[in-house]
Amino acid sequence: MIRRALPCLVALALAACAVPPPKSMPEAAPTPAAPVDPLAAEVPAPADAPTPIPYSPAMEAAWRADFARETAQRYRIPQARIEAVLASAQVRQPIINAMSRPAETKPWRDYRPLFIQPKRIDDGRAFLAQHRDALQRAEDKYGVPKEIVVAILGVETSFGRVKGNHAVVDALYTLAIAYPRTGDPARAERENRRQAFFRDELAQLFKLAEEEGFDIASLKGSYAGAMGWGQFMPSSYRDYAVDGDGDGRRDLFNNLDDVFASVANYFAKKGSWQRGAPVMQRAVRDATAADYANPGNAVTLNQSLDGLRALGYREADPVAVLHLDNARQTTPVTLITLDGVSGPEYWIVYNNFKAITTYNISRLYATAVYQLSQAIAGRDVEAS
Repeated sequence: MIRRALPCLVALALAACAVPPPKSMPEAAPTPAAPVDPLAAEVPAPADAPTPIPYSPAMEAAWRADFARETAQRYRIPQARIEAVLASAQVRQPIINAMSRPAETKPWRDYRPLFIQPKRIDDGRAFLAQHRDALQRAEDKYGVPKEIVVAILGVETSFGRVKGNHAVVDALYTLAIAYPRTGDPARAERENRRQAFFRDELAQLFKLAEEEGFDIASLKGSYAGAMGWGQFMPSSYRDYAVDGDGDGRRDLFNNLDDVFASVANYFAKKGSWQRGAPVMQRAVRDATAADYANPGNAVTLNQSLDGLRALGYREADPVAVLHLDNARQTTPVTLITLDGVSGPEYWIVYNNFKAITTYNISRLYATAVYQLSQAIAGRDVEAS
């Protein structure tokens, strides 16, 4: 996952890595190979694709030397080991192309069908049924509903079938040294931050390899460097991956107990997931209500249910949150507007929605995950 406006979103097979085979586990339910999700596909660069930062071999060599020295000092890793890996790392144009056109730029009416579709729902229900006991253990421990964990795996990797075929070191190296630029001065600061983010993730990849015994050159993942069933970035792997079955290892490539526990732990720790609390619900707008300004992707819970009602936005189904009646003024919420098939959709979102955006900051992504989870659980959400 990227803590980005991506994605992480990203729906992205790791054929081999340096992780020894874990103890046997049930195979995923046999289904036809799923098509690669649009977020992961290597697509041709559009006509207006940003061009990478121009650099020369001399500059690249200097960049590598600085990076190796800084990373060695920061993580106490032999500099020669870092330099040996970087000597074969390459800037890959397909990675730049994919980063240049994330699916989150689509309106909700076009984004939703990418993930809320019959096959993915059926596959999710079969996956949940097959792994219900392990998923329930993760839910009991961390408080994150099992259908949310399953939906994350469905959106990110089509339930483990599409984990990405990019060399992780090449993906991170490419974005650390040649992050795509639009040439728009207004976007320069964000692009600088994004490039710095990927430089840090590349450095953390070396530390992760030291901690987990990975062979960096063998790791495969998404175009953004996310890895495993849940598409964890190196920093998230280091901070939130857990040993779900007590075998002494954190294996997010092959061990589903670790995968389920790690995704749930991520939401519990980074997202402060609230056990049993709502995620989002449809709202109705009064005819006289003014537009609710809430631009961008970041979710700031700066309203209450009563506050939204005073502004002309109320719950479409008040019974769904009847248990919040005594906390209508204190439960933090906000309102988001999505471009649906039949026009604007208004949604009241809660802390647990914000928790999903810590996995991928896109509101579209978080909504897709939630609606897919509800469909998998048999609680379909109205499309528009």
